[in-house]
Amino acid sequence: MTGRSGTTPQIQTDQRDDTVPARLPEAYAHCSALVREHDQDRYIATLYAPEARRHGLFALYAFSQEIARVRAMVSEPLPGEVRLQWWRDLLEGQPNGEVQGHPVAAALLDTVKRYRLPIAPLTGLIDARTFDLYDDPMPSLRDLEGYAGETSSALIRLACIVLAGGRDPGGAAACGHAGVAYALTGLMRAFPWHAAEGQVYLPADILARNGVTRDDIVRGRGGPGVLYTLKEMREIARNQLKRLASLSDTIPPAMKPAFLPVALVEPYLKQMERKGYDPYRSIITLPAWRRQWILWKAARTR
Repeated sequence: MTGRSGTTPQIQTDQRDDTVPARLPEAYAHCSALVREHDQDRYIATLYAPEARRHGLFALYAFSQEIARVRAMVSEPLPGEVRLQWWRDLLEGQPNGEVQGHPVAAALLDTVKRYRLPIAPLTGLIDARTFDLYDDPMPSLRDLEGYAGETSSALIRLACIVLAGGRDPGGAAACGHAGVAYALTGLMRAFPWHAAEGQVYLPADILARNGVTRDDIVRGRGGPGVLYTLKEMREIARNQLKRLASLSDTIPPAMKPAFLPVALVEPYLKQMERKGYDPYRSIITLPAWRRQWILWKAARTR
């Protein structure tokens, strides 16, 4: 099938709203390559979407990647704030600089226009990611779930609108639970890198209950309290999966590609429960063939 061989999917059009202006194929191809390099789970999942919709999904996911990696591109928060403000201005119609010179920006604006995407969830994602620029602890589980909702859940919701051709497909509650489960799992997988950078996404209220502080984590200690906290987080992620399963009937079949990455949550969680797991050193991943098989199986499940 086109795209599964590793080549960049060709942008095709349908009869109504997927015609790509001549100047944009390179921008969309850049988005596809960016997602393929930095977000392989979503890249593979997108290949199960109708070909005419893939470019819009890649634009959304590439935008998310651009925002997520702002911290890594700056040495202190202020320049990061400036970068995030540039994206806010772009989405609110006040771009500072040449938009067409930024392929992700050009593709995103075209996708927003074509699929009539709401701006508020996009700027909300940017606002939530401001937290990433600082080393403040995540105050509570409620705050963490809000962060996940404004980033991961919002992205799934926007992807559903793209898959629906610009219409509201419903299933907002399912998007919420799917995004929280996926985001919490991703943050636990990234624990070694975040701890090394002084970032702590584990909620302070759960850490305190287990006798752990932020300083313990960034100094590479915390003992059993860190393991207990991560165990609680896995239970919370699984509870989100159960809630998602109870809402499966509210997800139109055409929206499935937006939800496919969530099929990897449970396998990732199980990796964290293997003997010898060290949250500071263990890299939680799956072989590429297994991820592809899991997503293929999920795509075939009704």
